[in-house]
Amino acid sequence: MSNEEKQFTERILERNIATEMRESFLDYSMSVIVSRALPDVRDGMKPVHRRILYAMNDLGMYADKAYKKSARIVGEVIGKYHPHGDSAVYGSMVRMAQEFSYRYMLVNGHGNFGSIDGDGAAAMRYTEAKMSKISMELMRDIQKDTIDFVDNYDGSEREPAVLPARFPNLLVNGSMGIAVGMTTNIPPHNLTEVIDAVLILMENEDIPIVELMQYLPGPDFPTGATILGRSGIKRAYETGNGSIMMRSKAEIIEHKNGKSTILVSEIPYQVNKAKMIERIAELVREKKIEGITDLRDESNREGIRIVIETSRDAQAEVILNNLYKQTSLQTSFSVNMLALVNGTPKILNVKEVLLHYLDHQKVVIRRRTQFDLNRAERRAHILEGLKIALDNIDEIIKIIRAANDDSSAQNEMMERFGLTEIQAKAILDMRLKRLTGLERQKIEDELNELLLLIEDLKDILAKEERILEIIRVELTEIRDNYGDARRTEILEGDFLNIEDEDLIPQEDVVITLTNKGYIKRVATDTYKAQNRGGKGIKAMGTTEEDFVEHLLTTNTHDYLLFFTNRGKVYRLKGYNIPEYGRTAKGLPIVNILPIEKDEYINAVIPIKNFEEEGCLMYVTRQGVGKRTDLKEFENIRANGKIAINLREDDELISVRRTYGNDEIIVGASNGKMIRFEETSIREMGRTASGVRVMRIDAGESIIGMEVAEDDREVLVVTEKGYGKRTPISEYRLQSRGGKGVKTINITERNGNLVALKAVNPEDNDDLMIITTEGIIIRTPIDQISQTGRATQGVRLIRVADDSQVSTIAVIPRDDEEEEIVEVTEEVIVETVTVEEE
Repeated sequence: MSNEEKQFTERILERNIATEMRESFLDYSMSVIVSRALPDVRDGMKPVHRRILYAMNDLGMYADKAYKKSARIVGEVIGKYHPHGDSAVYGSMVRMAQEFSYRYMLVNGHGNFGSIDGDGAAAMRYTEAKMSKISMELMRDIQKDTIDFVDNYDGSEREPAVLPARFPNLLVNGSMGIAVGMTTNIPPHNLTEVIDAVLILMENEDIPIVELMQYLPGPDFPTGATILGRSGIKRAYETGNGSIMMRSKAEIIEHKNGKSTILVSEIPYQVNKAKMIERIAELVREKKIEGITDLRDESNREGIRIVIETSRDAQAEVILNNLYKQTSLQTSFSVNMLALVNGTPKILNVKEVLLHYLDHQKVVIRRRTQFDLNRAERRAHILEGLKIALDNIDEIIKIIRAANDDSSAQNEMMERFGLTEIQAKAILDMRLKRLTGLERQKIEDELNELLLLIEDLKDILAKEERILEIIRVELTEIRDNYGDARRTEILEGDFLNIEDEDLIPQEDVVITLTNKGYIKRVATDTYKAQNRGGKGIKAMGTTEEDFVEHLLTTNTHDYLLFFTNRGKVYRLKGYNIPEYGRTAKGLPIVNILPIEKDEYINAVIPIKNFEEEGCLMYVTRQGVGKRTDLKEFENIRANGKIAINLREDDELISVRRTYGNDEIIVGASNGKMIRFEETSIREMGRTASGVRVMRIDAGESIIGMEVAEDDREVLVVTEKGYGKRTPISEYRLQSRGGKGVKTINITERNGNLVALKAVNPEDNDDLMIITTEGIIIRTPIDQISQTGRATQGVRLIRVADDSQVSTIAVIPRDDEEEEIVEVTEEVIVETVTVEEE
C-alpha cells in the first residue's frame, strides 16, 4: 500500500449511518432555528434583518443621508455577514420597506418595492434605500458597548449578536418564520400601546394579562381592517397560541334606484388583494354567489377601494356575509409567539415577551452607563494630571528641557510627581496655549463637571430604580416621537362562536351525513320526484367503504342536535353546515364537531328553540330507553355534553322529540314492533342510564323509534328495498319492556327490517330512500301500498346484490314537481298466524 493510500485510509471514519444522519440533521435543525428562522426576544430580529440594519448603519446610510443603491447594501450584507443568496437578503430588505408588511417600516425605500397585489419589487440595481428614522432607534448606542459582538461566518469581521433595540420591536413589527419542526407567527402592534404596556409593567410586574390588555388591547395591523372579538386575543396573550379573526372594513351604500354598492376600504393583514378579487369573480362566475353585477378595483396611492355593485333584487348584507365566509375578506391570523430566549426557542405569553425586553433594556442601560463612566474616569484622570502639571509648570518645563528624549522625560515626571503613564504622556502632548489663564480655568471646570458626572453614573449603577427611570424617559420619548393612532378596530363580542343571523337567509335545506362522517347541506328542490320502483339519481359521490346514513330536512336557522353512539350530544345551527353540490361528498364532520376517533353520529334532531315544551326520547341498540326534558340541552359546550349514560356493549341508535303525552313505537331487526306510552318512562337527567323499553334476543337489535299517532301509519323498509304502510291503529298499546308484535313478515327475499317512519299519506310527503352505494330515490308516500302487519311489502327500490338500503327520510313534496304517473306492482301477501307477545 502506497503512502498516499495509507493517508487516505487513515482519514476514513467508520460511522453508523443512522447515527450520522440523526446528528447531522440535528446540527442542521439547530442552525436553522438559531441562525435563520426565529427572532430574538430582545430585539425582535432574525439574523438577516439584524445584519441588513447593521450593514446600513456601518455604511452610514442614516435617515438624514442620501439614498444608496439596494445592490450596494445587499453586497455588503452577503459579503461580510450573511452567507446566503442575494435574493433572500433583498427579499427581506424589501419587506422591511413595505408599508403593508411592517407596521413601522425599518427601511426607507425609494423606487418600486412591490405592492399589496403581490407584485414583486424591481431588481436591486434599480431601487435605493436607507435607514428609516425609527430603525435608528434600534441601533442607538450600539457603539457604547451596550451589546455583545461575535465573529462573522469566516471570522474576518465582527457583527452584533443582538441590537440595543430602544423599543419592543418583536411586538411592534411582529415576526414570521418557519424553522425545522417549529414556526413563529407574531402579529404587529401599535407602538404607543406596546410602550404603555411596558411602562405599566415596570410599575407592577404582577399585573394580570387581562388588566395588561387595557393598555395593549390587541394587534394593530398595517393594513387596518377589523378584529372580531377579544377571546382569540386573550387566549393568544395568555398562552402564546391563539387564532385572531380578521375582517375587511366594508360599507354598504344604498342608491335611490334600489341598488346597493359594497365599498371595501381595508383588507386583512397578509391578504393578496388581486387574488382576493379574482376569487370573488370566480364565485360570481360559478354562481356560488349571486346578485353581484359589477366588481372594480379603484385602489390608488391614497388607499384601498374595492367596489362591488349588487342587483336591485339582491340583499347586499347577505352578499357581504357570503363574501366574508367564502373569500379572504375575512380570514384568521394564527398566533404562535415563539422566540429565542438565551438561544433557546420558547413559546411566550405577551407578558413574558415584555419582561424579557425590559430585562434587555436594563442590561443595555447598565452597560451604556458603565461605558460612559469608564470614559469619564479616563478623561478625569488625564485632567487631574494636567492640573498637576499646570500647578508645577516651571519644574515640568525644566524636566522636559533636560531630558534626552520623550521616554526619559515621561519617566522623570512620573517619578517626581507620582503621575501615571497616561497622565505623563498627556502632559507631553499638551499644547503651549493651555498655559494661559483661560485654558487653566477650562481644565478645572471640565474636571469638576466630570467629577459630578462620575458620581451620578455610579449612583445609576448602584440603584435599580434609576435605571428603570431612564428606560421610562427614553421609551416615553420614542412613544411621543413615533407613536400614532391605532389602525385596526377591535369589535366586542365572541365572533368566533356567534354568527350574524340577520345576514343569513332562511331557507329549507336537506342535511346528509355519510357513514364515514361527511356532512353537507343542499336545497330541498335539488331532488325531483320519481315514480315508485325507479332507479333514482346519484345523491352524492361515495365509495364502496362509505354510504349515506342520515338525511333530514331543516331550516338554516334551526338548531341541530347531533347525538353520537357514545351517548354524547353536540349542537350546531343549520347554516353552520357547509353547502355543497348534489354529487359532492361534503366536509368531514370532525372538522365541525370535536368528535373522538371511535365516535360517530347516529341521530340528528332539528330544534326551533329550547323555550318550547317537550322532551327527547332515546332508545339504544339493546332496547334501553330514556326521556329527558328539552331544556337540559339549551346550553351545550363546544366539546359536547353527555346525553345518556350507556351500559357496557350498548350504543345510542335513535332519538325523537315528544310532548309529554305521546305514544312511542320501537322496531327491531326481527320484524317486530312495540307501542307504549311515553309516560311509562319517567323524566330523567342527562346522565341517567334509562330503562328497558323492548326485549330482544341475542343477535337482534333495535332499528328505530317513532312517535305514534292514531291517524298516522307506520312505514317500514327492509334491507332489500321492500316496504309498506300499516295503520298504527293495528298495533295495540302494550307495556314497555315486552317483545312487541309482528310488523312485517321477514323472509330471505326482503331481508331484515332496517328502518321505520311514522307518516300520513294526506300530507303529500315523499319518501327518500338511500342505499349503501349512495343511490337515492324520491317517491311519493301515497304511492306506497298500505297492507296489514303480516305481509312482506312491495318493492320500493331495486337494490343491487352487493348493496342494501341504508336509511330513509320523509321529505315535504315540492308544489312545482312534475306530475307523478302511477305505477303499480303486485303486493306480496302471505297468510300467517300472528303471534302477539
